[in-house]
Parts: sequence; C-alpha cells; structure tokens
Amino acid sequence: MSLKTAGMALTLVLGLLAAPLATQAQRSASVPRIGYLVLSPLAPSPTAEREAFLQGLRDLGYVDGQNLVIEYRSAAWNRELLPDLADELVSLKVSVIVAVPGAIEAARDATKTIPIVVPAMRDPVASRLAASLARPGGNITGTTRSFTGMAAKRLQLLKEAVPKVSRVAVLWNPANDGEKAEWRENQAAARTLGVTAQSLEVTDPKDIEKAFAAMNRQRPDALVITISPLTTAYRPLILEFAAKKRVPTMFDRREDVEAGGLMAYGSDAPDLFRRAATYVDRILKGAKPGDLPIEQPTKFELIVNLNTAKALGITIPPSVLIRADRVIE
Repeated sequence: MSLKTAGMALTLVLGLLAAPLATQAQRSASVPRIGYLVLSPLAPSPTAEREAFLQGLRDLGYVDGQNLVIEYRSAAWNRELLPDLADELVSLKVSVIVAVPGAIEAARDATKTIPIVVPAMRDPVASRLAASLARPGGNITGTTRSFTGMAAKRLQLLKEAVPKVSRVAVLWNPANDGEKAEWRENQAAARTLGVTAQSLEVTDPKDIEKAFAAMNRQRPDALVITISPLTTAYRPLILEFAAKKRVPTMFDRREDVEAGGLMAYGSDAPDLFRRAATYVDRILKGAKPGDLPIEQPTKFELIVNLNTAKALGITIPPSVLIRADRVIE
C-alpha cells in the first residue's frame, strides 16, 4: 500500500470514528436543560408536587434523561446555600429555572434573563415578582396558589367542624409577601364568626418555641397554620405540640393532614405543579415568560383526618364530611 493510499485509509477511519461523536455532541446540544431549585431536601421518591410536575412534562412528551435534562439543586433546608445553587444553574446556562416556593428570591437575584417558572406562588404581584397576573412583564411566570377568600373559608370550615371554638391562634410569617393580607382576612373572618384571632408571628426557627410558649399561656381552642417553608420544615414539632395540647389544627395542604393535622383546605398543589410544566414547554418553544399570564388555582380540596379527630375527642359533623374531598380513617 502506498503512503498516499494509507493516508486516505486513515482519514476514512478517523472520519467514521468521529461521525458518531459529532452526532452525539449535536444531539446533546439539542437536548434542552432545565434547572429545578428547591429549599427542602430531595427525597429518593418524588413528592406529590414534583411527581405531578414530571408527569406534566411526560404528558407533553418530555422524559428526563432522554429528550430533556433536569439539573436538580436542593438546599436541604439551609437557606444560605440557595444563592450559590442558583448561580450554579445560571453558569450551566439552563434554558429555564423552575424555582419552588422558598427558593424564588435566590433564582430571581441570580438572573434577569433566564426564564423562571414558579409553581404555586403566594402573591406574585404583592411580592413584586410580576407586574400583573395577566402580563407578568419580567422573566418570572407560573401558577399561584392564592385566592381571595381562602383564609376566611378555612376559618369557617374549622368553626363548623369544631363549633366550640372561640379563640383561634394563627401561626404566620409577616416576612412572606401575601401573608399580611391573609392575616387581615383571618381577622375579618374571625369577627364575622364571633371568634378571637390570636396572632403568632414566626419569621425565624426560634419563634416556633415562642409561639408554643404563647399558646401555653393563652391556650387557643384551635390553631391555623399558614403555609411557608418555615412551618413546613417544623411541621413535625407543630403537630407534636398540637397533639399533646389537644388543639385542633387547620392547614392548607393535604400533606399536612396526612402527617397528622386535623383539617386542610386549599388549592390542589400537585395540579399547580403539573400546570407549571406547560410553562416550561411553551418557553422551550420560544414563548417569553413576561407574556405568559400567571394562572390562579381552579381546583380546591378539603381533607379531614378522622384518626386525629378521634384522638382529640372531636366528632366532625356530617355537614363537613360530606363536602370533604378526602377523609383519612
């Protein structure tokens, strides 16, 4: 074989070897990459919300690891880690960041250009995440879990389930946008129902123990817990205290009742996460987040735990049970 022929053969072999690599690189470059930023730990088995989001993606034809790559970043309840984790996602040049409540501010501060989809926001306009629900205007969009009148409805259901309630403690975080309005709604509903509302503000973990001490001094007939990363993280302690003191509880998520709370009424959180997948899809197809209206909840659910009611010596009236979407026995 001549030197020229050998060179041509080598070139052909190298070309054949390089072709699959080039094709693979091209395929990798075409696969969209999204970030998923969360404050809470990532369990091996997805939560109901994350599973709903993944199912929403699958319904739209996306499968993680095949035609989509999801970069997960969890702070495992260490809020100080969130800014660095958000910066990591930005440095990876992800196409979209899905920021779960609790991690929204970190994502917002990390980028003004990468689209951010937030499932189950509390009040995006009050928190200045969006100019309006109809036209957010920036790089943040998604779904909101808030709806005017929900706090009043929770208090009404609680009073109907436990008629003897005359004093209700409300565990809430004034630092969270939207919770001040919810507290005012609780106050107004309490006046209408002839109930005294006791404010228990928790902005820091040490405030949880202070709230317990306040309830020991002025024992309430029931406890309403507003949703926040802090109350979610300390839910086991809150439920333990309520069980020990035999205080009925009202939450707004089914998971809290499944964990031992008495009742919950609120928007269907998994549905909001499932709907967030449609935002990711539309953005990947070229839509601008500022042009995508923020959707409000359309599904609500009432959950009652009869095991907890029995432990508290409470009989839930049939008028409440018949409206429950789920009864835990």
